[in-house]
Amino acid sequence: MIQRSLRFGLLLLLIFVAVPSPLAQTTDADARLKEIDEYAKKALSDWQVPGFAMAIVKDDKIVFAGGYGVRKLGETAPVDERTLFAIASNSKAFTAAALAILVDEGKLKWDDPVTKYLPGFQLYDPYVTREMTVRDLLCHRSGLATFGGDLLWYETTYDRDEILRRIRYLKPVSSFRSRYGYQNIMFLAAGQVVAAITGKSWDDFVKERFFAPLGMTSSNTSVTAFKPGDNVATPHNEMDGRLRVIRYDNVDNVGPAASINSCVWDLAQWLRLQLGRGRFEGKKIFSRAASREMWSAHTVLSISEALERFNPTQHFSAYGLGWALSDYHGRKVISHGGGLDGMISRTAMMPEENFGVVVLSNSETPLSNILVNKVFDVYLGVAKRDWSAEYLARVKQGKAAGELAEKRIEDERVKGTSPSLALEKYAATYTGDMYGDAKVTEENGRLVLRLLPAPAFVGDLEHWHYDTFRLKWRDTVSYGFSKGFVTFVLNARGEIEEMKVDVPNPDFDFKELEFKRVRASG
Repeated sequence: MIQRSLRFGLLLLLIFVAVPSPLAQTTDADARLKEIDEYAKKALSDWQVPGFAMAIVKDDKIVFAGGYGVRKLGETAPVDERTLFAIASNSKAFTAAALAILVDEGKLKWDDPVTKYLPGFQLYDPYVTREMTVRDLLCHRSGLATFGGDLLWYETTYDRDEILRRIRYLKPVSSFRSRYGYQNIMFLAAGQVVAAITGKSWDDFVKERFFAPLGMTSSNTSVTAFKPGDNVATPHNEMDGRLRVIRYDNVDNVGPAASINSCVWDLAQWLRLQLGRGRFEGKKIFSRAASREMWSAHTVLSISEALERFNPTQHFSAYGLGWALSDYHGRKVISHGGGLDGMISRTAMMPEENFGVVVLSNSETPLSNILVNKVFDVYLGVAKRDWSAEYLARVKQGKAAGELAEKRIEDERVKGTSPSLALEKYAATYTGDMYGDAKVTEENGRLVLRLLPAPAFVGDLEHWHYDTFRLKWRDTVSYGFSKGFVTFVLNARGEIEEMKVDVPNPDFDFKELEFKRVRASG
């Protein structure tokens, strides 16, 4: 999901908590952990972030669990191994494992049609609706775009059922099962399959079948479970070059794809279960066969030339069921990332080494990837790379490219034009079957746009050229959107027929939203 980078110039408190273990008591293990700890401290300084936490599992033992920095910018409460973070899309592996349990129990088959359990499930193409299986939901081959339809859940008041009802209006971008398209809403549907079969919510099933038996006592599936004084990290992101504290997103409406909050101590137990191929402290949670299914390649991804240059030891990339699959220095890697506003995380395992790592952060930087790579390098004993320095260089290049792109936009503006109509003529309600209503009003001589399903989405419109206006969302929106555009389309009679919204960003496609002007009756 959301991946962005930021930097800020403040000194922060550093906290590290080491967890004793047999491995940590050996000289070689001590040296490894010392190198990792020193690199983690340096990374905190390099990226000047509020805080993060990390845990390492080796041979079914937690050999390292600790926190660095602070939970909230400007405060001193430290991050530790029990500090809760939003793990976002790392939730998807829990949804896949929940369905694996139901497969083990004979209540479900991976290749059952989704409509067997969700009769109202419908996609744009009737053929895809009929043929879509539970397996398809979990491996991103629906034919929908990466992040397609995500504005249906992001910041909206729509519940899970309503989101699934509306997805039928989203057009595919490829044929069914022909290519990879990372999908949050298909994982929402997978969670609703769990609910349909068991008669209990996805949330309750995850708590009963994973959190309780694994001793994940701090974890929950909703930010509504947070209480004042809880050990919770606060999300941060950058806006207009300044780091800011932002509110937690409530993503309950897409819970099975993204809503779990957890800490590295709890997630270390989750890694132990995964590396145990479904067994935890002698108890079977799901079968080895189910583990193999989840860790097998179902959708193949291409490796770009740029990625090949950056990581020449990677030879394949694929998606299993709730997990991404790749290789690193000859070892198979099972991993996943997660990103919500102000929080980025990663879990990763090398099954052949019986080894795993999890990193949770309360900022929007590549820090989780950097530290996972560093830990892998140290434990494999391969040639050292300064991942932090390399990513810093890439971020610098990306910012420079972004500035050039913004300059090109400014240069392409046509000067000296005016709107075709008086401002009050643009004020109206606009609607589309998939998303619902948007409203444009004239306020104090300026136009204001509101997306009615998402009350936080309020933006100011400034004339750009012709019938196009520059859009800037207000601070009520947590995501660090750049400025976008709203273009009003006129018909042959000079009347406004439609409004088109375009806000360039890597996560949400506003161009998917149709907004036709609502005509007054009579």
